[in-house]
Amino acid sequence: MESLVQRFPVPCKNLSLDINGNKTELVICSYEDHFLVMASQIGTMGTILHARKEEGVAIHPTFNVSVIFGKRDEPMLVACARQLIEHISSSGSSRPLVLSLGLKDHSMETMKGIVSSVIEHRLW
Repeated sequence: MESLVQRFPVPCKNLSLDINGNKTELVICSYEDHFLVMASQIGTMGTILHARKEEGVAIHPTFNVSVIFGKRDEPMLVACARQLIEHISSSGSSRPLVLSLGLKDHSMETMKGIVSSVIEHRLW
């Protein structure tokens, strides 16, 4: 189920999905200066990450992902943020990403499901 909230001044999509056997609430918002993605299977925000493309003179872009709040020892959460910021960057946007992941399952299949769902319903 998807809804696009029109009355809120920021374009947002709210989705309720089944990802790897878990009910997952997904919110995608497009602010003027960044994107916000929240995915929760536990009803709370969970770990919050910040991902951005590094501006520089290198031929190949580099990306910086940092944990702002929450689990710092979960490499799959960082990998999820990196996949999303790489996709945002390759789509032509330079806006950073704030990603909140409150998940029961930190498996690769769950992360792939979240990334593909966000890309499918993207606002960039």
